[in-house]
Amino acid sequence: MNPLTEGGYAADLEANQAKRRDGFRLPIVKFRRRKEDDENMPGKGEYENLDEVSSHGEVTIDTRNGDLRLQQLEKDTSEDTFTVEDAVEAIGFGRFQIKLSVLTGLSWMADAMEMMILSILSPQLLCEWQLSSWQEAFITTIVFIGMMVSSSMWGNICDRYGRRLGLFLCAVWIFFYGILSAFSPTYIWIVLLRGIVGFGIGGVPQSVTLYAEFLPRKQRAQCVVFLEIFWAIGTCIEVVLALIVMPTLGWRWLLLFSAIPCLIFAVSCKWLPESARYHVACGESEKAHNTLKKIALENNSPMPLGKHVLRLQDKRGQFKDLFTPELRLTTVLLWFIWFSNAFSYYGIVLMTTELFQAEDSESASFCSANQKDHALFKCYAGCKYLNRKDYTDLLWTTVAEFPGLLVTMLIIEWLGRKRTMALEFVVFAFFTFLLLTCGGRTWLTIFIFIGRAFISGAFQAAYVYTPEIYPTTTRALGLGTCSGVARLGALITPFVAQVMLKSSIYLTVSVYGTICVLAAIACLLLPIETKGRSMQETGQPSTQSQTR
Repeated sequence: MNPLTEGGYAADLEANQAKRRDGFRLPIVKFRRRKEDDENMPGKGEYENLDEVSSHGEVTIDTRNGDLRLQQLEKDTSEDTFTVEDAVEAIGFGRFQIKLSVLTGLSWMADAMEMMILSILSPQLLCEWQLSSWQEAFITTIVFIGMMVSSSMWGNICDRYGRRLGLFLCAVWIFFYGILSAFSPTYIWIVLLRGIVGFGIGGVPQSVTLYAEFLPRKQRAQCVVFLEIFWAIGTCIEVVLALIVMPTLGWRWLLLFSAIPCLIFAVSCKWLPESARYHVACGESEKAHNTLKKIALENNSPMPLGKHVLRLQDKRGQFKDLFTPELRLTTVLLWFIWFSNAFSYYGIVLMTTELFQAEDSESASFCSANQKDHALFKCYAGCKYLNRKDYTDLLWTTVAEFPGLLVTMLIIEWLGRKRTMALEFVVFAFFTFLLLTCGGRTWLTIFIFIGRAFISGAFQAAYVYTPEIYPTTTRALGLGTCSGVARLGALITPFVAQVMLKSSIYLTVSVYGTICVLAAIACLLLPIETKGRSMQETGQPSTQSQTR
């Protein structure tokens, strides 16, 4: 058969010309660009949509003029899905997380200044208003009562109405009542207003919830521990501020200046993003997706393929969810760990100024083996204003939090969260018991320095573990209740560090050392190690990172 006579050749020619004119269709396979390739690819902006191609689709390629261009994508992406966790991991750590570190760090710095002032304010008012030791201790205790009462409430607010709103409200609250407390005319007023300030401080730990929810699992532990640097900076600033302000302007001006960082943080909340995980828990998939796209753009990273999975949760922030079979033991153990952390951390902070108020280093070292407790009682029989040397030594012990931070960052991914907390509790207990040895002011400062370094590290490791163990729907509430129980320990500790210490240093040190040894055991009994574990969206048990 002659193709020319039958028209076969002409038909083939016309078909080939049509293909060249209209393009031809090729099946393509699913792929994902590597970041290093992305940066070197010519015409990068023209081909960014190629990320959405999968093995289920076809692409029309125009071959006219030898130029390959993406013309049409016929693809059903309904089978490709991703979660917030997938998106956070794909986007990775970048400029957005660095900015978020600074914003949440401001809240920690403001919190640290409000807490550090307690060890400076109460000894000052003891002398100025001629208070009893019980009244002095209650100035500190009332702040922790406010924090304990409000912590779970702030957690509930953040789970129901958003992390950013809760943080903004507590910052404004602390600033307003912090300013008012500076004008307190009597002891009753200072107790009342500082208690209300404490009510606002109870919401600050929710910044860790927001922060952790935007961090990839590989960097999460180091980044949350890194927040401790802002706490350490805040405590150091407070001591330096007290050194400058107290001898000249007095404690009222110190309270005024200490409230300013809360105002700065409240203003900075304008640039604080709402948690994408929170939006998902609320059923607001579009808002979550938009937040993730902004982060990807800021980090110059691609979004995952497919559609974002929406897991709608009707109930959020339910207290009973903390005691599901999977979380019951963990919740109880964490409560004791947080209690021990706050009891010991604020105990060593308050005890530092009490010990430094000794009239001379001889009496501070309690060298008379048979008369130690009696000498201690005599040393504190009258009040004594903190002097420049006291503030200097207080600054040195406060700086201890920096090496504590470094040690925790180095070992938390090596030993894991549980073993890191246990080790740091044991080291703190050891150096606390060393306070009973006979030594001068220098050794006293060294022992307190090392003890404070490790207890601050243990506290920060707990801040890493807790958001990782609870699902999104109860994460803020879980952290809030742990923080509330911690404040119970903190409100008890002034009566040990400031009242019991005047009667028996042996008993005081034994209480702190024993509590921390028990806390170390509790850390090892936690059922789940969260190192390398993804943050859970729901309360379903994870198969990852079970006890090894």
